[in-house]
Amino acid sequence: MDDCDCAAELSEIYLANALAKQRAKTQAGGISRSECIDCGEEIPEDRRLAAPGCERCVRCQAIFERKI
Repeated sequence: MDDCDCAAELSEIYLANALAKQRAKTQAGGISRSECIDCGEEIPEDRRLAAPGCERCVRCQAIFERKI
């Protein structure tokens, strides 16, 4: 297994963990925040309904996921 394989495997593990956490929030009927924890802007109601338990606006969530 070379460095690229290790990096790809770690990336898959981090993504799977992040998705599992989000699914757990959704299944538990998580309450969405009304304001993004990163930028402080209001999270649109459509997003809060589509992703129960969300903590970030779409823009900040995309940035957050790229960092993982």
